[in-house]
Amino acid sequence: MEAGERRRLQREAAEYYRGLRVPERMEDALNALFPLHPQDLYGELVARGGEAAGRERSGLSWPRGGAVWVPAVPVPLPCPCLCRARAFAVPVPPPGPCPQPGRAARGSASVWWQFSALSPGPGKHCRGSVFVALGGWANYFSRFSKAPVICKLLGRKVIDGVGEPTLEVEIYCTVKNYEKRICSSVMATHSQIPENALPETIEADERERNDSVYTAVEWVSESLNTMLRDLDPTDQCQADKMLGEYFANKVEEKKEIEKQEKEIREEEESAKVTTSPASCRSAVTPKQKKGRKSGKKVSEDAPISPAEPAEPVLCGSLAIGGASLAIAKAGATISRVPLYLHTALLKHKERPKEITLPLPMVTVLYCEKNSPAKLKLVKEVMLIPPVELSLQQGIEIVQEIQKEMTRKMESPGKTPVSRADSRRGKAQKAQQGSLKRISHLGCLITGYDSLEQLLLQMQAACNNLGLELGTDMYLAINCAAHELMDYDKGKYKILTGTFRSPDEMVAMYVEMIKNFPFIIALIDPLRKEDREQWSSICRALGSKCFLIAEDAATQISKLKTDQNIDIAMCSGVVLKYINQTTVSDLIELTGILDGQRHISILGSPDRESSDESLVDLAVGLGARFLKLGGLCRGERVAKYNRLLAIEEELAANGALRKAKLEFVDFAEESQPGQLADVLPAPEQD
Repeated sequence: MEAGERRRLQREAAEYYRGLRVPERMEDALNALFPLHPQDLYGELVARGGEAAGRERSGLSWPRGGAVWVPAVPVPLPCPCLCRARAFAVPVPPPGPCPQPGRAARGSASVWWQFSALSPGPGKHCRGSVFVALGGWANYFSRFSKAPVICKLLGRKVIDGVGEPTLEVEIYCTVKNYEKRICSSVMATHSQIPENALPETIEADERERNDSVYTAVEWVSESLNTMLRDLDPTDQCQADKMLGEYFANKVEEKKEIEKQEKEIREEEESAKVTTSPASCRSAVTPKQKKGRKSGKKVSEDAPISPAEPAEPVLCGSLAIGGASLAIAKAGATISRVPLYLHTALLKHKERPKEITLPLPMVTVLYCEKNSPAKLKLVKEVMLIPPVELSLQQGIEIVQEIQKEMTRKMESPGKTPVSRADSRRGKAQKAQQGSLKRISHLGCLITGYDSLEQLLLQMQAACNNLGLELGTDMYLAINCAAHELMDYDKGKYKILTGTFRSPDEMVAMYVEMIKNFPFIIALIDPLRKEDREQWSSICRALGSKCFLIAEDAATQISKLKTDQNIDIAMCSGVVLKYINQTTVSDLIELTGILDGQRHISILGSPDRESSDESLVDLAVGLGARFLKLGGLCRGERVAKYNRLLAIEEELAANGALRKAKLEFVDFAEESQPGQLADVLPAPEQD
């Protein structure tokens, strides 16, 4: 049969069955026949028809001689081979109960219907086999079955990529009257503990983390499981709204508990004061005098702004982010689309014709702040492939550069030495033996004595491969300035024994980009408290380099205020999916960033998991960059592989749009009437 003739017959068949109101009549008949009918009648038909078709296809015997019971009313059914003949369900009175092993008999929620497909006359019957007929009926009735709904959430404690506990959320849905596991999500976490933290601080953080995971498992398996039951998994907005309200209630509960504890402590302290007032007064007087003297000293010696305290993380907040991500993945599975496309549909309300992939920031070197090497200014050195190359080509080149860097580190003495070091006779002493191991970010750990030494070695590695930095590959540097500040001196420690004030740091970065123009991104070049210097560096370098805030942007829950990012001027923000962040939060925040011509970068936390969803979120949200770490460690390589798979899929569908590198000229945007000091931003409860 020709394609045109088949399509014509399909249209005729569809009009015929719509005209006879087949679905409505079938549902009425089923309801009249079975008082205790299943919740999803058409879902039951689909399941039974598909099961019977599977038995026929595999040659298995059918129960009761192949009988599948239908209501005792003549109802026209679709002809699966779409010929002119119309098949009918002929009523066949059931001879009695038709029990199925493991199922109840007729009249319960699980029953058998018997289909007997007969043609109107000889020679006009369908030529398809029985299982084809049943499969056709199953496909037909699946259009009228109820949409899947969430029936169960299950929390579980698992291990992340660095051996620490984290949360996994499994989601189950009721699909055609049956409970079915749809997907799961594993949360990644971010540590706020610096590298040089004391052992007792690290131990306290580990205990707090374990408590948080156990609490999150309890929330998911109990409260959230009950709250989200019967919710449509494709309704992400409603799900995240309910999760946000739940989290807000938990925050209020914690505040109330803390308030009560504070009142109890105050009562106890007041009781002690009442019993010994004289001793308390004598102890208070010298403290007040001493405090006034120290206050004057601080105002003279510490003109810099103090560091903002770390934002407290509510114990169990992982449950909110994990449940939101699991629901997003379930919605994509139910809608039969990839997660990145499902995310794009949630953000733009329509399917985009083309999608631009984020450029990867691939970490190749990790410089420990507490290493014996002198250079403290650099924490990560990242490579960014040019937009002219495909991601596959770019990552292959990054791999070659990483191999060349490893070879050069294993062969000391051949590395280029800066002029200053040559004059001092320091022929790479720190470089020898500096290659130690692979970091948690999946890259080499090393150390250098100067910034020039590091950059010259990168240039030499690229030149050995016939590549040129600034043309065939670009560099990005994560300075992590919040870890450099010496609060006693009020300056940044960029080298051992070398300190710079915030204004001097701006001048240093301007000179750096002038001498090494292949550096196109600086992450956290200053602390978030140095707002004036952020504005200065953006006006000086914004048209040549991306000035990105990562830790300088704080957590998502504090970033958004009245549709603006409450941080200093910058090119963009690194967003991390951690704690109580929801998918709707990321959608809203990236929308604000897009509207104010700032870029969004999705970043992988320090403690990464094997879940690849971050890549899909970055693609669907339209992030400019994707910061995943290095090309080692399975949990990070899996994300790069997912990014390459998405590129291949989009290219095959003709939906891949080339990326562009466009800097923001803050000097122009700072004119009167233009927004300059406040950046667009992230949100959360």
